[in-house]
Amino acid sequence: MTLTALLHQPEVLEAACKEYQPGSELQLVEKLRRRYDGALVSAAVTQAALRHRAVAKFGADAELMFFTPDGYEQATRTVVGTHRAARIAAALPGSSVVDLGCGIGGDLISAARAGLRVTGVERDPDTATAARANLAALGLPGDVLVGDAESTDLTPYDVVFADPARRADGRRVFDHNAYSPPWSFVTGLLERTACVKVAPGIPHDAVPEGVEAEWISDAGEVKEAALWSGALYSGTARRATLLPGGATVTDAPSADSGPVGQYIYEPDGAVVRAGLVTAVAAAVDGWLLDPRIAYVTADKLVETPLASAYEVIEELPYKEKALRSWVRSADIGTLEIKKRGIDLDPAVLRKKLSPKGSASATLIITRIGRDAVAYSCRRP
Repeated sequence: MTLTALLHQPEVLEAACKEYQPGSELQLVEKLRRRYDGALVSAAVTQAALRHRAVAKFGADAELMFFTPDGYEQATRTVVGTHRAARIAAALPGSSVVDLGCGIGGDLISAARAGLRVTGVERDPDTATAARANLAALGLPGDVLVGDAESTDLTPYDVVFADPARRADGRRVFDHNAYSPPWSFVTGLLERTACVKVAPGIPHDAVPEGVEAEWISDAGEVKEAALWSGALYSGTARRATLLPGGATVTDAPSADSGPVGQYIYEPDGAVVRAGLVTAVAAAVDGWLLDPRIAYVTADKLVETPLASAYEVIEELPYKEKALRSWVRSADIGTLEIKKRGIDLDPAVLRKKLSPKGSASATLIITRIGRDAVAYSCRRP
């Protein structure tokens, strides 16, 4: 059942959304089939479920939007799309933007709200219908065309935005050379004024010369990287941007390494991915625990959006028996385990240590030189 059919009978979707509860999909389908066509009901309940899930990405807009399962998974969350659209609008106010592979239109929505003139291109007709319906549902101008990114004439547009597909056979693709459209097409786009959304694992040496790579996190979770070129290029090679606050860092000054201080700082994932860990050392007047590991240490507590701080209580032997003894003697029941440079599964180790007490603690396990070390810590 296509989305078009559902759009022509909005009362079915309205009924599904009104009564939807997670986990009750089968019961809801059976109930609505007494009044409406079975295939249409299945499509409506699927939409209701997707809208419920999409609140995490789109907030209140999700209640009005239309989705496909793949389109939802690949869509940019609003806070990230808004950041990106604001950057384009600041550099080129009112410019025309074509979104190649626009999906269900998440980036089109953000760009239109930023005052940009938007056109989406999407090869899947149902997904294109969803994007078009989403602009209309939110009262935003723009057009969505059914077509192929590689055959689209780009000459009418000031800015090209692209979000290459990073899934194949239902599985996430991590190698940029396996993107669709291919990486050669992406690098061709970056010879003009463009922004390309890529996976955060993009290797630094894959980014073309004269292109900025910006790693973006939201609430401490790395979401994506964006490549900026042409009139959108800032002149810096790498940037980390931390949302929702918007803190950003581009410089990586040199930093020494040395023994643990009173505090250990865990840099935000975007800062780590961008290779800008030493910016945290500069911000807290600290140093690296090890030049190859993304932990910073310092003797004073400094608030910074770039990292989370942990107060060091004691250094512990990295041995299961010693750690189990520490858990018992400290009466630990809630144990957070952080690790870098060590091959271990925190969940497995936590189970082995069997915390059953009343206290809380953070265990940081890392490598300094060839030695594995553990630190008992607490959040200040």
